[in-house]
Amino acid sequence: MKLLIILSVVTVIAAAGVGLMKVRGAMAGDVQKPTASVAGRLWDLESRTLEGETLSLGDWQGKVALVVNVASKCGLTPQYEGLVKLHEELAAEGFVVLGFPSNDFLGQEPGTPEQIRTFCSTNYGVAFPLFEKVVVKGEGKSEVYRFLTAGGLEEPTWNFTKYLVGRDGRVIARFAPKTTPDDAGLREAVLDALAGP
Repeated sequence: MKLLIILSVVTVIAAAGVGLMKVRGAMAGDVQKPTASVAGRLWDLESRTLEGETLSLGDWQGKVALVVNVASKCGLTPQYEGLVKLHEELAAEGFVVLGFPSNDFLGQEPGTPEQIRTFCSTNYGVAFPLFEKVVVKGEGKSEVYRFLTAGGLEEPTWNFTKYLVGRDGRVIARFAPKTTPDDAGLREAVLDALAGP
């Protein structure tokens, strides 16, 4: 009888371990690292602000950036709240969120620049930089997204795909759209990048 109980307990523990490995595997699958080196840096590029002003991304040189394709009418739009919190919490340490509105996924960012700004400010208090609406996938994708995916990283598969860029302007990792800004793995990667050179 004792042997039967011990075997049952071992079986349950083993099953739990397999389940845990599956969960960890799914979480690990949400993160991609570059597979090839890329010439240049994000800081070498220019983009237009939401208001249409040409701006050098070099203005953030030396910071750690989380580049996110955002949208106002997506099921993931509430992630704005976490992005604002992360930006505010770590800004003093040299962290910035860079938001690039995109209408590439089921037309979920249809607004004008003024509508996008009003929505973001009114609903989420977004103070991090927002850029003009861009194409983030396919042949017509913007120069910024060509750079972000040049090292073998997957293009955005939905709104709120996140690319972590180090102080040196090189891409560190890509996080899946459903990886929230308060995800432990994403946060750890950001803090590691902030602690690095």
